[in-house]
This record gives sequence, C-alpha cells and structure tokens, in this order.
Amino acid sequence: MAAYVGTTSSFPYLVAGSSPATRRHGAAQRIRASASGTTGDAAMDVVSEAELREKGFMGMRKTKLVCTVGPACVEALPALARGGMGVARVNLCHGGREWHRAAMRAVRRLNDEEGFCVSLMVDTEGSQLLVADHGGATSVKAEDDSEWLFTNKKTDEAHPFTMHVNFEKFSDGILVGDELVIDGGMATFEVTEKIGNDLRCKCTDPGLLLPRAKLSFWRNGKLVERNFGLPTLSAKDWADIEFGIAEGVDCIALSFVKDDNDIKQLKAYLSRRSLEHIKIFAKIESLESLKNLKDIIKASDGVMVARGDLGVQIPLEQIPAIQKSIVTLCRHLNKPVIVASQLLESMVEYPTPTRAEVADVSEAVRQYADAVMLSAESAIGAYPQKALSVLRVASERMESWSREESMQKLLPQHQLAVALPDRISEQICNCAVEMANNLAVDAIFVYTKNGHMASLLSRNRPNPPIFAFTDDAHSRKSMNLYWGVVPLYLPLSNSMEDNFKKTISLMKSKGSVKPGDTILLVSDYDLNRPCAAATSVFQSIQVRLVD
Repeated sequence: MAAYVGTTSSFPYLVAGSSPATRRHGAAQRIRASASGTTGDAAMDVVSEAELREKGFMGMRKTKLVCTVGPACVEALPALARGGMGVARVNLCHGGREWHRAAMRAVRRLNDEEGFCVSLMVDTEGSQLLVADHGGATSVKAEDDSEWLFTNKKTDEAHPFTMHVNFEKFSDGILVGDELVIDGGMATFEVTEKIGNDLRCKCTDPGLLLPRAKLSFWRNGKLVERNFGLPTLSAKDWADIEFGIAEGVDCIALSFVKDDNDIKQLKAYLSRRSLEHIKIFAKIESLESLKNLKDIIKASDGVMVARGDLGVQIPLEQIPAIQKSIVTLCRHLNKPVIVASQLLESMVEYPTPTRAEVADVSEAVRQYADAVMLSAESAIGAYPQKALSVLRVASERMESWSREESMQKLLPQHQLAVALPDRISEQICNCAVEMANNLAVDAIFVYTKNGHMASLLSRNRPNPPIFAFTDDAHSRKSMNLYWGVVPLYLPLSNSMEDNFKKTISLMKSKGSVKPGDTILLVSDYDLNRPCAAATSVFQSIQVRLVD
C-alpha cells in the first residue's frame, strides 16, 4: 500500500488544536471512562439494533468486518460504521503521529456520540526487511530488459533506474543469477552484478514499482532465506505501542511475528502495566511464522492472515491451502482469525469487484473465518463504502447458504481444555450449540465477565446469533471479533433470573424480541451461590420462551 499523510482538519469528528498536555489528559480520561464502562457503552450498538429489527435473528450477519482507516475514508467513517464496520484498523506504517491520533479519536467519537461499538486496532510496522523505494510519490514502470541499481545509499532526491533499499546488508548471501521479486510478482529482475553492497539487475518481467516496495530473492524456485537477527519489535514499534496505549486501543496487530516469544514478550509488558485487556493479534506473513504457527496461535489472542506479505515469501499457489489451514487451526484453538489483504483489490480503482474477488470473500466466509478485512480498498481506494457493502452482502449470502446446507454439522470437534473446570465449560458450550441448532431457537444469551464462554459458543458456529451480555467495557470490545457474537454492555446483578428479566425487558423495549421467541441461556457461574462454593463450577443451559 502506498504511504499517506493527513492532518487533523481531515476529520470532522475531531476538535483540533489541543495542546500535548491536553491530549494526554484526554487520553487518560478516555481510558478510565472505558474501563468503567461509562463511555459510549449503550446496551446494544445502533448497527446490531437496526439489523435485528430489519432482518430478525436469523438474518443477522455473523462474519465481522474490519476496515483500514486512511485518507480515502476519513469523512466516510460514520457511513462505514453504519455499514457494518466492527473494527477500525490504523496501520502505523503509514502517515504521521498527528494523523494517527486524529483517526483514532474520530473512531472514539463515533462510539461516544452516535452509539456505535467499533473496536480500535493498530498495526506495528515490525522489522520490515528489504523495503525499496524509487523516491517518487507514485508508481514507476520497469520496462523489459531495463537495467536498475538497487542500493542502500541514502539520497535526498530520486535517481532514474535506482531503488533505495532500507537495509545495509540486503545483498548479503545473494548471488549473480538470483531472482529479485518485487511485491510478490509485480515485477521481476535478474541479479547481473554485485558492486560492493549494491546490486545491478535486469528487468525480466516488467511491471509497476510502488513506493515502499517489498523485495524477496529466489534461487532455483525457492526463497533465499536469511536471518539478520533483528528483533520483531523495533524501537519505533515500542514507541508506537506506547502511543496506542495512550489513545486507548483495543488490540494490537503484531507484524512479522517469528515465534511465540514475540507474543509473550509484548503480553508480559502489557501485564506489568495492568493492560491485559489489550488483545494481541499475530500477523502471519512470513515463512518463519508458518514454521511456528501452532505455538504462535496458542500464545496470541487472535491471528491475521496477511496474505499480501505472505505471498512475497511463498509461491502464490500455496496461499489458498495455507489460509484454510490457518483458519481451521484458529477455530480449533478458539482464537479469532481475520482474513486480510487484496480481498477486493480492484475496488481501489473500480466501483465493482471482479467475480473472482467475490468468490475469494465467499470462500473465507465458507471457511468460517471470524472476520474479513479491507486494506487499500478502504484506506486509499476510490470506493470504500461500496467495498464494505460488497463484503457485507457476500458474507450474508454465504452464511445463508451454509445454514441451508447445514455446513456447521461438518465442523469437527476438538477438545481444547485440560483442567476439569475448563473441560466442563467447553462441553457446556458444545452441547448448548447442538441444542440451539436442533431446537431451532431464535437466539443464544450468555452472561459473561471476560467473554470466554461467548468465545466457546462462537467456536462451534451456531445457527442463531449469540448475544453476549457483560458489565466490562473492555470485554465488550474484545468480543467484536468473535464470529456470530453481538456484545452488549449491561450491569449484571447477583441473580441469574434478574439478569434474564432485565435483558428480555431491554430487548423488548428495542423491539428486538417478541412473545413466542425461544431463547437458549448459557451461564458459567451462579452468583447466588455462597462464597464457600467458589471453587466449584456451576454452569447451566436453559431454554426460555418469551412471554
């Protein structure tokens, strides 16, 4: 994606001109307010409420939609939120600090003032090796047989037929005759000469060279793997993480994860700061991450299948099978998974997608990915709202077909828990989903503090929607990426019966339920039990008919 810049004036939902001290104070206030559940935490977000009224329980979309915020969509944020955007992603690789701050606060204002429940995700840049730039603002065409110099020497101006690489030792281990591939195949060169640390190359497959193009080297059809010993989190990444914390982010997508230690390091840091509510998503975008995939998924709170960068390092024909295996493994391990990159790439320029792109989106939904994501389509594309609309309608249609064909029955069950209390929770949720499908109930209600029972229900991909009630604002935001879960904020009492009456009363007042609706209730604790029994596990499944 091309780099972009912006100013606070681009955001109609932000009051610009505040001092750094005022901004820090405001950020601290937002974090405290969010933690107490008093900022923008209506019982049901306006999008889910409208969708439920219009389409009923079974018409509610289950797959979550993520949009990357960029210059193309800043003024369309309210429309994107109304269109189903559940997570707003701010990529810290592009744009400046003030632009990022403005984008995040614009999203927060939507939640606080208009009743949305949009979670905020930031991407770290990571140790992006071998990024090259021609020095121009737009793309440059590399013609067949043209000679180019790839160099790490920095310059203040662009030079014809020259690409400036961001890493001094980028040519170590590279031989004359190796292939240099740009952005996974946008253009290809053959290395014809090594000049110190520089490479002279001849274009063998012409194409466009974008700013910040990613390089990979291939020899005899295989990627040339090299380990430069750089940390996953750079000094800039740590500064970006601090910035995101101050702005109250809900989740961090960690780029170029190598192994589970990268995730554990960041989680330990957040734990020391009492910030465990910030969820860590591992971006799977390198050969190293694929080699350590299961450990990375177990250590993380979720996964993003970053197919664009992944396609730079593996043959393109392997991407579909790898995506399927990642999505399946994430569901088995009960971790939400986002399928990202180039889903509707043509809509960066055109108002309608190709049929192949719609099929790609539908396949991700058929695989039961928790979420699908727009990248350049919403950040710099000409039609962000239309692209989101395509994601939404394609998701809804495939979900409807999956229900009609009873695809959920084909999902294998894998025991996840080891300890008895966790195994009980898992079995309760497995049985609850089977009952919900067999009895054709209208909805599942779950009362949860941290969202765990909601995630176990979601893992089974039930036909009816899951309404997860919580009195923790952070848990509500984290459940935004659980397939089929509608998170609602509601103060919970010490009585399960009172909680049910309160939720039914609330849903009736919104016109969301009617007499005769069947609700399946799942509870993972009984607040009426004495404290002495706290070490036991009290769980139940109930089916209620709305009076």
